[in-house]
Amino acid sequence: MMKRLESLDALRGFDLFCLVALSELIEELSEVIDKPWMYTVMACFTHKTWEGFSPWDLVMPLFMFMAGVAIPFALGASKEQGAKGKAVYWRLIRRVILLWIFGMMVQGNLLALDPNRIYLFTNTLQAIAVGYFFSALIYLHTGWKTQTGIAVALLLVFWAAMEFVSFGSYGGGDYTPHGNLAEGIDMTVLGRFRDTAQVVDGQVVVRESYTYTWLLSSINFVVTVLTGVLAGEALKGPMKQGRKVMLLLIAGIAMVTLGWTWGIVHPVIKHIWTGSMVLVSSGYCFLLMGLFYWWIDCKGHNKHLTFLKVYGMNSITAYVVSHVIDFKSISRSLFFGLKQYVGDYYDLLIHFSNIAILFIILYILYRNRIFLRV
Repeated sequence: MMKRLESLDALRGFDLFCLVALSELIEELSEVIDKPWMYTVMACFTHKTWEGFSPWDLVMPLFMFMAGVAIPFALGASKEQGAKGKAVYWRLIRRVILLWIFGMMVQGNLLALDPNRIYLFTNTLQAIAVGYFFSALIYLHTGWKTQTGIAVALLLVFWAAMEFVSFGSYGGGDYTPHGNLAEGIDMTVLGRFRDTAQVVDGQVVVRESYTYTWLLSSINFVVTVLTGVLAGEALKGPMKQGRKVMLLLIAGIAMVTLGWTWGIVHPVIKHIWTGSMVLVSSGYCFLLMGLFYWWIDCKGHNKHLTFLKVYGMNSITAYVVSHVIDFKSISRSLFFGLKQYVGDYYDLLIHFSNIAILFIILYILYRNRIFLRV
């Protein structure tokens, strides 16, 4: 049996820890620590408004990248057997359906039971579903050279569409928030079912500040996951560990350099998932994967990383639970009456408690080897 890639569990856990615990903790700290250095820290946990790339912009691409890394390990046996039979395809379809439903739950589009809040494509989990499905199919039926060619082709297709396709007031090389082609496609196709959309006086109105796109961007969602597949194939392959580390680091540096260079004419914009953003983010993912693999799987420094595995081995559970269940009522019941003594730090205490409650749930699952996957 192939040894488990512990660095992947740890890196996934690191990503989820930042997403479900650390970010809000930093936000609460910024409310009580009014110092210039705290503003700098907070900027690292804030998305870019439009062009550019912040450390916090890496959270979603990293989640998707790691879904790709896992594909060669999860589907390798099926590929070696020729991917025969319906079971493997049903497995992929089931995963897409579950991720899509969980994505709608996380956005509050199902649990609110409000027909006016039913939106169809709005969430990271749904982006993963699209990227995972097509990347898995590509992996099952092609080798790494063809996979690389497909990834490059998809990047160029997206770029060409953004540059040369236009309709109405959208597209034709426009990369502004409300004039780009991806925005126009989402407005036209999704309409009332686009996130934040409401019908006002017979017209579909989307919140002015909402500039994320999904349909055309799905082309590059596939590429992001596919870059993870390529990294996973390298890690699963027969090369010596040292060469694997070097390959990941060199590939990461090359992709980051190429991405920022391409960004001069094809801007790095996470909201619409441009090709340059894919290269930049996937390059950083390669670098992180290489460093985690070297430190954990090569050097064996994994004894003190259990807390990351607690998050990483139940990542979907951690993500969904943290977004669907609000633990504040429990925390405020536990610490009722302390606000008069801790003042401005009360909300910080409540957030610490929320983190602890979620961690205890995940730790109980981890200790009992209960790993909820889709």
